[in-house]
Amino acid sequence: MRSAQPDPTPEESPLTQPDRKPKPRSVLVGLQLPGVSDEDHQASLAELSRLVHTLGFTVTATVTQKRTGPVTATVIGAGKLKELARLTGGSGIVASQVPESRRKREAREDLEAETPPDPYEAELEPIAEALQATIVIFDSELTPNQLRNLESATGAEVLDRTGVIVEIFHRHAKTREARLQVEIAKLKYLAPRLRQARGGADRQAGGIGAKGAGESAHELDRRRIRDRIAELTRELDSIQVGQEERRGRRAEQARVALVGYTNAGKSSLMRALTGSEVLVQDKLFATLDTTIRAMHPPSQPRILISDTVGFIKKLPHDLVASFRSTLDEAAEASLLLFVVDASDKTFRSQLQVTREVLGEIGVDTAASKLILNKIDRLAEAELAALRLEFPDAIQLSAQRPADVAALREQIIRFFEADMSEDELHVPYSRSEVLGEIRRHLRVLQESYDETGTVMRVRGHRGTIDRLVKLLQSTQ
Repeated sequence: MRSAQPDPTPEESPLTQPDRKPKPRSVLVGLQLPGVSDEDHQASLAELSRLVHTLGFTVTATVTQKRTGPVTATVIGAGKLKELARLTGGSGIVASQVPESRRKREAREDLEAETPPDPYEAELEPIAEALQATIVIFDSELTPNQLRNLESATGAEVLDRTGVIVEIFHRHAKTREARLQVEIAKLKYLAPRLRQARGGADRQAGGIGAKGAGESAHELDRRRIRDRIAELTRELDSIQVGQEERRGRRAEQARVALVGYTNAGKSSLMRALTGSEVLVQDKLFATLDTTIRAMHPPSQPRILISDTVGFIKKLPHDLVASFRSTLDEAAEASLLLFVVDASDKTFRSQLQVTREVLGEIGVDTAASKLILNKIDRLAEAELAALRLEFPDAIQLSAQRPADVAALREQIIRFFEADMSEDELHVPYSRSEVLGEIRRHLRVLQESYDETGTVMRVRGHRGTIDRLVKLLQSTQ
């Protein structure tokens, strides 16, 4: 199965060459294994295409194959490898280190595959060098040996899905914390993929008395990476201590976290709910840093909204681990809003990915609401079907002020249900506490007597109890 596809939306690429040179040409490669439906397979390739466009490449063709399992040395079979090499100008041949018995089994699987090599392939003329792709991107994770073999066979640079995602994260990280997290993930990805020098590398001198083989250049590079990861981890830990202190100061405040798949519209909804100038772009992973803003118009007590990094299928585990601290904002939230793009036919599987990743890091116990976003792109019949399937979900478009206002009221009602009323007496000698009361509680009634201010307040029980103790400790 092969389809040559022109670059569908080159103008959407966020990365343009500063000197207007042509964008690098790339070929996508997908392996469809048993149990993966055609729809899911095509959706995964479409998502990979968007990732590649985000990175600034042009997709010129897609090569796919159905197999019972990946070929050990090259993922795809020999026929498909030659087909791929034709698109890149490579030989399509790699010296295999796989045992003879395994090669025979994989060759037999090639013959039994549902998408055998094109019988007319030999009649096709080679592609002109100017039209050849220089980058091959696989929709799966490749081992170091597979990367080396594929580059040898295609004569092109080879990336896997994980490498593309790591590079996008690297380019989009803005804050110091995000840069540290991404660099750690990138180094962990690169460490096992360091190329062994051809013909063996010179070794450094050994230990005391220069005895012993010492370290090869390859081993030295890997040790430097380990040392760098340790250094970055220490720096990240020091930054996170300050963040934990800031989170502690916000602990008593009402907090909502927007979570969901990348490009589901979380940042647009964040901007609509808070009136802030949050980055909104139609590209994957536009938001890597958690942004926290107060809901606007302001409520009393105020409610904080946080926009978190988006999720994606096959998200590298090192990136999930690296962004655990970023997602701690979701862990501290009282309410999670799961935002999905209702116009995307695969949003159900995307929602499942989001829930699984949050469960993996222990952020799945808070109250939650499902937000079906971008409903302005759907017909009324489709909306009615969604209402039947998800009766408790909130349907809206972040572009419609009335929808956002209705969501704001639902958020306020959610926190109102957990509030209490009480009466506070603030002595005139402690008038500085009045400002904190007004910041964190809603003042329902205020009067004065001979000794101080009497306030009828409404707010979260924990906040009221803290302020009561504060007033009692100073009387």
